[in-house]
Amino acid sequence: MAVSPITASKLMPLRGDKRWAYLTRAKTIRFATANEDGSIYLSPLWHVVDDKKIYIPVDAASRHGANFEAGRALSALVDSGDEYATVHGVRIIGSMRKVDDPALVEKLQGLVFEKYFYVGHPYGESYLEFGEVAGRTFYELVPDKLIGWDMREGTTLAMAESRVLPDHVGDRLV
Repeated sequence: MAVSPITASKLMPLRGDKRWAYLTRAKTIRFATANEDGSIYLSPLWHVVDDKKIYIPVDAASRHGANFEAGRALSALVDSGDEYATVHGVRIIGSMRKVDDPALVEKLQGLVFEKYFYVGHPYGESYLEFGEVAGRTFYELVPDKLIGWDMREGTTLAMAESRVLPDHVGDRLV
């Protein structure tokens, strides 16, 4: 009988409503899409979540947009944390579907504004205007697989820390 390896997503999974709350609050999603020549295009994008669906605003000249339209392979990652005990994230494998419903697009535009700007924000109006000029549209990320982990779920035992530093390490001069 083959035993599957232990992974953070199995030991401390990020699932269900916790996962959707995390994805909703997160500011950046990193996308990797396959270009026509087979190379990988990787960049951070903004996203919003509505009704447990992930939407990405993409300008018409975007390489990701061209890759989405061509139906090429993609993966996405939302991650946070600076040390072992705070690392958490969601890896997503799936495809993209262009949003054609004008009412939904307007709603999503409002969600983007609420998430990344505020009334009177110095760049809010410019962002919206550029989107009109650049042919910004929205795509829905349709997941085939969501893999989440949250190391914050693990209990860290309270204990005194003991370190033995090398001899050359001393007090810092101020």
